[in-house]
Amino acid sequence: MTVAMELRGVSRVYGSGAGEVHALRHVDMSVRAGELVAVMGPSGSGKSTLLTIAGSLEEPSSGEVLVGGSSLRSMSANERARLRRRAIGYVFQDFNLLAGLTAVENVALPLELDGVGPKAAREVGLAVLEELGLAGQARRYPDELSGGERQRIAIARAIVGDRRLVLADEPTGALDSVNGEAVMRLLRTACKRGVAGVVVTHDAQLASWADRIVFLRDGRVVDQTSQPVGPESLLTDGTSR
Repeated sequence: MTVAMELRGVSRVYGSGAGEVHALRHVDMSVRAGELVAVMGPSGSGKSTLLTIAGSLEEPSSGEVLVGGSSLRSMSANERARLRRRAIGYVFQDFNLLAGLTAVENVALPLELDGVGPKAAREVGLAVLEELGLAGQARRYPDELSGGERQRIAIARAIVGDRRLVLADEPTGALDSVNGEAVMRLLRTACKRGVAGVVVTHDAQLASWADRIVFLRDGRVVDQTSQPVGPESLLTDGTSR
C-alpha cells in the first residue's frame, strides 16, 4: 500500500543548554494508506509532539517528514497550510467544534475554507454525517449534543473531503467506554476507505482496535506490535521496555 505519512530520523528539541528538552529522538515511523496506528506511552513520552510534527503544525529540529510522498521541508508556509486543509484531518480530545455553527456547518467548514461553495460544502458534509449515522444531528448545535455525538461530529469534520491522513490526540479521553469504542470504530471505518490514521491513546483496550501499536518512551520508539493480542499484554509490553 501507499505510504501516507513517514517520519525519517525526526528529533525535536526545546530550549538550549542546561534547559534543553528532547521531546523526540531520531524517530522513524511510517503509516500506510488504509492503516490505523495507535501510539502509546507514558506522559511526556513525545506522543503529542509526534502528532503536531506529522501534521505540519510544528517543524522538527532535525529529520524529515513526508505526507503523501512529499517532503514538508521543501514546502512553503502557504503550501503546508494548504496541505493541512486538504489532506490532513485532526481529532482533539476536547472536540474543538465551533459553538455558533451547527453540526453540518462544522463538518463543512474545512471545505468552505478551501474555496468550496457553502451549498456544495454542506451537501458533502451532510453525506459524511449520514455515512456515520449522524444525519439526525446535522442541524443541532454542539451544546445540544452529547459528548459522544460531538466527538463523532469532530471525526466527520476530520475525514470530510479528500483527506489522506487523520491524526487523533486522545480522542476518547473524555468519553465513557461505550462512546470510546464507537469513536475507534469510526476511525477504523475511515481507514477501510483508504485513509491513514494515527491515534494517541492511553487505553490499551481501545488501542487494540488498531492494526499496529507503536510505543514511545522518552521520545524514542521502544517497541511496536502489528498483532494486538489483548489489553493486558499490551500494557505489560509497553511498560517493561
